[in-house]
Amino acid sequence: MSLVDVHNEWDPLEEVIIGTVTGARVPVPDKGLFTLEYADYGTVDKVPSGPYAQHIVEETEEELSRLCAELTKIGVKVRRPEARDHAAQLATPDWQTDGFYDYCPRDVFLTVGSTVIETPMVLRSRFLEPFAYKNMLLEFFESGARWISAPKPRLGDDMYDMDAEPGRRLGNLEPAFDAANMMRCGTDLLYLVSDSGNELGWKWLQSALGDTYKVHPCRDIYTGTHIDTTIVPLRPGLVLLNPERVNDKNMPDYLRDWDHLWCPEMTETEYEGKHPYGSPWVGMNLLVINEDLVVADERQPALLRALEKRGIDVLPMRLTHARTLGGSFHCVSLDIRRTGTLETYR
Repeated sequence: MSLVDVHNEWDPLEEVIIGTVTGARVPVPDKGLFTLEYADYGTVDKVPSGPYAQHIVEETEEELSRLCAELTKIGVKVRRPEARDHAAQLATPDWQTDGFYDYCPRDVFLTVGSTVIETPMVLRSRFLEPFAYKNMLLEFFESGARWISAPKPRLGDDMYDMDAEPGRRLGNLEPAFDAANMMRCGTDLLYLVSDSGNELGWKWLQSALGDTYKVHPCRDIYTGTHIDTTIVPLRPGLVLLNPERVNDKNMPDYLRDWDHLWCPEMTETEYEGKHPYGSPWVGMNLLVINEDLVVADERQPALLRALEKRGIDVLPMRLTHARTLGGSFHCVSLDIRRTGTLETYR
């Protein structure tokens, strides 16, 4: 029986991968990294390339280990990638760079049913990030999982346009998207069209998944990266929404008839450096354990109260440097197996 079996964001979690921040670094600047992630720094030479401070790595790794321990206590099997040398150079005929981190497995793979999809990520520094999980992928494949990879994009300089408005800086010359641009709701998937996922990426994913699934493109909602600080399905018919980004005009049609829980204002949390890699809305980046329990940031009391009013218990945890590293509980996890079956929720 396939070890991979996931149909949505809320069925009871059985097995998960939690990332690691060991060896994490800001890559050497290139056109893509600067255009998509560091444009607000003004010039390429201001990108803070190099290893993250040791205390950030140590504190985050300790908090990730604590998260793993809490998940294990409630019966979830946890896997971790081994540390790698992200300072090592990688190159294609068109460019060369170094690595980033293995902190966010959610960005690298999309699990749908018994299928694992390696996604065609938009940053050159993450081109070979799936290698961190190769042994796991082989085990999943041997168990009966379907393992496919999207076409590796060329990611030439013409793929990035600094002069375009945010949300349109990633070109549409070839399929390119991060897996965290998706939310799964059974036979329906939401796909955020943004600077981390283009239109061709949506079309490729729909083609790869076939007629069983409907991939809904979500346009003009959030120009930056990833959907999981904007739209978070909690259970069938209930979705947590970012009130600064989602409104009646751009609400995905699929979600119009759902019950909308508008996220309270976030408590400002700390970050290091001149600019945070993540906005305050990383505080709504939740890992749903089941319909009645989520892992959430203990520093967001208003959100915790709002969830509890909807009958959702909270396992309060902390990732102190979530804004510095650009990811919280949903980002650092990848669900491999959840109890449940494929259903249509519409």
